[in-house]
Amino acid sequence: MTESLQRLKAILAEVSDLRRAANVLSWDQQVNMPPGGAEARSDQLSTLTRLAHERFTSPEVGELLNHLADLSDQQPLSDDGCLIKVMSHRYHKQTRIPSDWVAAFARTTSLAQQAWVKAKAENKFSFFQSHLEAVLLLIQEYVGFFAPYEHPYDSLLDNFEPSLTTAEVKAVFDALRPKQVALIQAIAQKPTPPDHFLYQPFEDAKQWEFSVKVLTDIGYRWSSGCMHRSEHPFTIEFGHGDVRITTHINPNAFAPGFFAALHEGGHALYEQGIPHSLYRTLLDEGASMAVHESQSRLWENFVGRSLAFWEHYYPDLQHTFAPALDSVRLEDFYKAINKVEPSLIRTEADEATYNLHIMLRFDLEVGMLEGKYTVKDLPALWREKMAEYLGVQPLTDSQGVLQDIHWSDGLFGYFPTYALGNVIAAQLWKAANVELSDLSLSIRKGEFADLLHWLRKKIHLHGAKLEPKQLLQLAIGEPLNAQPYLEYLQEKYTHLYQL
Repeated sequence: MTESLQRLKAILAEVSDLRRAANVLSWDQQVNMPPGGAEARSDQLSTLTRLAHERFTSPEVGELLNHLADLSDQQPLSDDGCLIKVMSHRYHKQTRIPSDWVAAFARTTSLAQQAWVKAKAENKFSFFQSHLEAVLLLIQEYVGFFAPYEHPYDSLLDNFEPSLTTAEVKAVFDALRPKQVALIQAIAQKPTPPDHFLYQPFEDAKQWEFSVKVLTDIGYRWSSGCMHRSEHPFTIEFGHGDVRITTHINPNAFAPGFFAALHEGGHALYEQGIPHSLYRTLLDEGASMAVHESQSRLWENFVGRSLAFWEHYYPDLQHTFAPALDSVRLEDFYKAINKVEPSLIRTEADEATYNLHIMLRFDLEVGMLEGKYTVKDLPALWREKMAEYLGVQPLTDSQGVLQDIHWSDGLFGYFPTYALGNVIAAQLWKAANVELSDLSLSIRKGEFADLLHWLRKKIHLHGAKLEPKQLLQLAIGEPLNAQPYLEYLQEKYTHLYQL
């Protein structure tokens, strides 16, 4: 058994190397690559992803997993026992997918990314439509590999949230939607706090320096990472010791760039906290995208938009951007960064309305998979649903259907994880405040080591060894539960708006 296990790990290490090499190319494509490199880059990514898929789905891997099957029963929580269980699930899923499809998908999405950048910049959905149609055809073909199914969206969701079903997501959203809508309606009856001071010239370089300082304080290791610029902020890891983030700075607004950096920093802290013992095993990644998102949203919102956080950092912020904020009181700044107002852009949405942006995208994705919607209908559907969900409508497609990069990447099934991440973040935050009794005081002092250590122990240490449901139960002793998030929103905004 030892020899078989070592052989399996050697193959997985090769697959890991190929995937991380593809990550390097993907990162460069979004950060440095000139537009003229799109076709060549799509071919390169196509080759690497095909090779990784073929290596992982080889008959030898299947034989090794079968030979080692008892290990997952004998040592269910050990690194090796979890490795066999997780890889068996992935293997049985991946072997249904032809290598030709994998190569075609990588090439199609690479070209679609470049088309999306151009379409968004020039506000012309027509530049992107045919590319998205090609992506959707491949997604529909992918779903067909897993027939029969309870719902066509299930196999896509499973790529990001193992074992979670479309019906379970709908149940969570059904619990969230009416109470969040009621909260928004109550807030709408109250005076709107001023936030004009957030929208004025904030020097680009100083925004960058301030973000670097805060990221350093919360524990991001620059010896194992770096920050660059991209149209859409993201985090990517190339292996143990190299976890990179990007942000997008608006020189005429403070909040978007800073909170994007803090959000991506949360993702990066997760990746940097995964133990070296899992390196090159394919378990050296997050448990799921919702768990990953819980880390970024916890740092961005539960920490970064808290009063305690700005009691520490606001004097430094005022000094950095003097005289822009000299006359703005901390209380007014705190209210401004937590202002509730239906908005067009998901990444700039407040906590109270954010999940409605996700539910809109979820509805569109499910509708496309069920055959109710077509790609050409998306701009109009987007406007209609924005009016229905949030009471606002985009004037341009760049503010609407073109605002997110995800569909160009073929990431159908990904969007629900953002809202689920909010839910998990609230559960973790509630548990952390019970176990770390002086958490608010620590944040007020600009001390984050205890919180980061707690997250390391509860979440990061396990990498992708456990399914999200199992991880959450182990970490805090309860399943996915929307109630703590609803309680958090109600308490926060009751105080802010005197509801």
